[in-house]
Amino acid sequence: MANDPIHQFQIKDLAGPFHVGGLEISFTNSALFMGIAVATVTGILLAAAGRGALVPGRLQTLGEVWYEFVHNMVKNVLGPEGKPFFPLVFSLFSFVLVANMLGMFPYFFTVTSHVVVTASLAVFVVGLVVVVGIAKHGLGWFKLFVPSGVPMVILPFISLIEIISFLSRPVSLGLRLFGNMLAGHIVLKVFSGFVVSLGALGIGGIIGSVAPLGMAVALTALEFLVAFLQAFVFAILTCVYLNDALHTHH
Repeated sequence: MANDPIHQFQIKDLAGPFHVGGLEISFTNSALFMGIAVATVTGILLAAAGRGALVPGRLQTLGEVWYEFVHNMVKNVLGPEGKPFFPLVFSLFSFVLVANMLGMFPYFFTVTSHVVVTASLAVFVVGLVVVVGIAKHGLGWFKLFVPSGVPMVILPFISLIEIISFLSRPVSLGLRLFGNMLAGHIVLKVFSGFVVSLGALGIGGIIGSVAPLGMAVALTALEFLVAFLQAFVFAILTCVYLNDALHTHH
């Protein structure tokens, strides 16, 4: 069990199950760490904004850099029209980032390693794109699927490809985050298991465990980078998709 790379993703009931209206509801380790991620983001930002010193300290600097990073992302992709969506993009980026980072600690649970979580976020984003697009442009928003300048002969095929491409967005958005976090943690667990197994074989095993130990350290650094990059990719793609809702040009 200690060397099982899949065991770390097992969802466990911490309280319950409770039966409400015929539904079975449980408080799981996944729900716990989603709550911890939200509480961590809230706590850090409240602490960073609490003092508001003219000369910022480390925590205030972190909060300002965090804010400016997402603000510039939204401004550069969506322009002035993107201001109303800044809270959404900031919340998504912050939740995914902190959830990814929490998963790097031993015995913590990585909620973004479950496709039900990442797919739910992705479906919400793409659903919002449709709602915003129709609310802003009416039925004219569907011109997104009819590229201009395409000959009528091949237009139906191009439009079909555009529709399939749009419908695949929540799949790719959710699977990308899920796949990267799942695969990275599995590989890291495998190499860590090699270190433990070889170390139990005596002096020869300890010497042989140096290589997988070095690889585990390198993979840990890489996983921290991937944790940030995946949060960034999720947020930037959210901005790109929202841009399609605000601007129907192809």
